[in-house]
Amino acid sequence: MTAFVRLLAVLAAALPLAFAVHAQPKEGDYEPHIGQAGKDVIWVPTPDDVVDRMLRMAQVTPHDYVIDLGAGDGKIVIAAAKLGARALGIEYNGDMARHAQRNVERAGVAARAKIVQGDIFTSDFSQANVITMYLLPALNIKLRPILLAMRPGTRVVSHSFNMEDWEPDESANLDGRRAYFWLVPARVAGNWTLEMGSERFELVLEQRYQKVDGTVALKPSHAGLRDALLRGANISFGFIDNSGVRRDFSGRVTGNRMEGSFRVESGAESRWSAVKK
Repeated sequence: MTAFVRLLAVLAAALPLAFAVHAQPKEGDYEPHIGQAGKDVIWVPTPDDVVDRMLRMAQVTPHDYVIDLGAGDGKIVIAAAKLGARALGIEYNGDMARHAQRNVERAGVAARAKIVQGDIFTSDFSQANVITMYLLPALNIKLRPILLAMRPGTRVVSHSFNMEDWEPDESANLDGRRAYFWLVPARVAGNWTLEMGSERFELVLEQRYQKVDGTVALKPSHAGLRDALLRGANISFGFIDNSGVRRDFSGRVTGNRMEGSFRVESGAESRWSAVKK
């Protein structure tokens, strides 16, 4: 009788454990819910029409490498891969990252897309030429210096939240939801030596994000720049020389060098270059 009681006690103790083991969720059972807490955000999926608009604003093509910061369920990564791009999603929540990777595989785009678990502030995403994100304003601002240090011309798209005084190059409104687009500008602020054939001028450029202004030393005066525009690595500006003739320049910035063509009022185009001091 004593042995039987002991057996019943052992079985009684084992039954809850057996049920607990049996009740453990299998891989693939995880389902996120709207509003669940993350590291710095809560999860809210981006609507499909906003995803489409974000990728159209960035003009994503099969030649692009798209990285989504805070990938959630992976829908932006999947949509980019369906356009033929390579795509990577960085997601802090491990369960969510695995869930999103399963979504990638179910969508049939695993050859071009992947979701990894990681922290966006310690991950290297410098190889991307398109960045997408749906983060809170404070995180956008924290990311801003990292984004501005990326290659000029990198395309950045954000759902809902902007970058404060870094004004977007384009914005869209979809039934009350906002999307913002930026081109990372080249760094052009400073003193440059501008050469046009045998002529040489001192060019001083001031910059605030993609907005530029400046002067050209014409001796004895300085001419202010007209219609200065910086779009990624492409720059254009004009000035009126001492003879009252306007010269218009367009070119491309590569590090500490710029070069391109200029035109003197209705004249033929000539080449110019500039080197940063």
